[in-house]
Amino acid sequence: MNARDTRYLTLLAREYPSPQAASAEIINLTAILNLPKGTEHFMSDIHGEHEAFLHILNNGSGAVADKIDQAFEGSLVIAERRALSALIYYPREKLIEAKATVTDLYDWYCVMLRRLIAVCRLSASKYSRSKVRKALPREFAYIMEELLNTAPNRNQDRYYDNIIRAIIDTGSADTFIVEMATLIKRMTVDVLHIVGDIFDRGPHADVILDHLMQHHNVDIQWGNHDVMWMGAAAGSDVCVATAVRNCVQYDNLDMLENGYGINLLPLAVFSTEQYSAGDACVFKPRKLPEEPFKPRDLNLYARMHKAISVILFKLEGQAIRRHPEYRMDDRDMLSRVNWEKGTLTVDGKEYPLRDTDFPTIDPADPTKLTEEEEALMGQLVSAFMHSERLQQHARFLYSVGSVYRCYNGNLLYHGCIPCNRDGSFMEFEFGRNRLSGRDFLDYCDKIARQGYFALEGSAERRNGQDFLWFLWCGRNSPIFGRSHITTFERALIEDKAAWKEPKNAYYEYYNDEDFCRGILAAFGLDKPWSRIVNGHIPVRAKEGENPCKAHGRLVVIDGGFCRAYQGQTGIAGYTMFFNSWGMRIAAHEPFTTIEDAVRHDRDITSHTHIVEEFQKRVMVSDIDTGVELEGRIADLRKLLDAYRSGVIKPDPTRKGR
Repeated sequence: MNARDTRYLTLLAREYPSPQAASAEIINLTAILNLPKGTEHFMSDIHGEHEAFLHILNNGSGAVADKIDQAFEGSLVIAERRALSALIYYPREKLIEAKATVTDLYDWYCVMLRRLIAVCRLSASKYSRSKVRKALPREFAYIMEELLNTAPNRNQDRYYDNIIRAIIDTGSADTFIVEMATLIKRMTVDVLHIVGDIFDRGPHADVILDHLMQHHNVDIQWGNHDVMWMGAAAGSDVCVATAVRNCVQYDNLDMLENGYGINLLPLAVFSTEQYSAGDACVFKPRKLPEEPFKPRDLNLYARMHKAISVILFKLEGQAIRRHPEYRMDDRDMLSRVNWEKGTLTVDGKEYPLRDTDFPTIDPADPTKLTEEEEALMGQLVSAFMHSERLQQHARFLYSVGSVYRCYNGNLLYHGCIPCNRDGSFMEFEFGRNRLSGRDFLDYCDKIARQGYFALEGSAERRNGQDFLWFLWCGRNSPIFGRSHITTFERALIEDKAAWKEPKNAYYEYYNDEDFCRGILAAFGLDKPWSRIVNGHIPVRAKEGENPCKAHGRLVVIDGGFCRAYQGQTGIAGYTMFFNSWGMRIAAHEPFTTIEDAVRHDRDITSHTHIVEEFQKRVMVSDIDTGVELEGRIADLRKLLDAYRSGVIKPDPTRKGR
């Protein structure tokens, strides 16, 4: 044994100061290796739809209802099981309802506590007692452990009943029910994967992030909308302009102003001063507030949209010129406009612009901001950088997020692995780096972090901020996955032929099993169940499109969470879960409201499809945690040998773990 190994084992001995302690931990870890793996839950493209997200987070894509069915299918009718489900999903709301409607509340508490304990016992049965114990709320840890590990029988009935009655008599029933419901949901889903696009379109990405920050085990693979907001939080002017424009366009001003404290009065004043004389109807937002919240001046929204759009087009042109390596010169749209004729040529065809009244654009230098625009953007950038809640969300996205993740044999990413027409990985050149495939994604992850964490004012930070914008909409960005974004054309050209956004060649091949296996191999993934889990491109289920591609080797789980896409997809989103028995994908019908779910015990209707059913149950020893535990066991065996050979002395004064 060399000196380095001895030093390491000496440190390990502080945790396990005797042969007995090391042996006990080896036994514990070996036992955990032989438990079934926990359930993983996959969601993507939530796009601010906070109520639907929260409901699916609560019901685990039907996993909670499955546990209730397993526990009570022969003893409770459907209405009773639905009521129990609703109590688990929304315990606080259902308790308020029960107090207003139930005649014998004491009896209701007794019944519901027993049912919750039964469901929780079943949900926790696949985990070690140690793991369950760590998840218990401190105030009720002892009593919950007693209830979960003591199955009622003739000898225990009185003990069991007395515990439940004591909970009610001490006025603790409400708190206990809330904590038990939380524990059930935690035990039902071990890991949550969000495969990108939390922001934009829907009303409250901020609420979604607040809940994700409270989740016990979540990771995020950034979507292009997410990295744009991360860039805005970092202080990128072009990302700030994009974020504000998207909020105006989709009437998400409540999130911007009340959620993040971004004052839009300067934009409203500026747009009124600059654009009141002209017609801004071309820039009428896609969505306006419903009564009674409609503004008196509907044109104000259009003017605000127009003002921030013009600023965005200017800032995009500036970013493109700063970075010739992006190869996006053709997307400097304002520099390509024929201002005398009021036209733009796209793919060899000349199109008239729907609006040519742009008083802040100088045709001789179209991307230069006016002094007033500079001042406005200074205010907006400062507001984004000083929004404490937005900064908390950005730091969270960086801490649990990444461009991609390899987890338990699966590869998770939002967009694509950029490819050439022949299916080979596309090569990108940044500085002295020529990168493709996994190396390029690793580079993207690194530079995205520099945009937020590099020293303020440094070249690295500015470059990283611009790169976050590139990831949002840049040519063949691995998170965007298209040749270009047609924001300008959609705003100012009537003919939809100019709106095309060609997809990367990846999407021509991702139904090919050999292609997908090649990607998995490039990331070192070769489990029998290994799959790519993809978001970004909505699956048009109503046209018969299957979310499972390449004989199931790739699964697309963007199915229309966003209401704006539900007309195209025909459903309200896909989610997937991977447990020890197999992989299933659930197609969800549109969600109504949380109020409706609480009042009528209404759940989302979901249709489940088996992706793969395993012949042999997947255990902890088969997954990433198993590799870590086996490494720990190997180290402990070395420590045990060191104790027995006299290299390391036991320390009876130390308690250890």
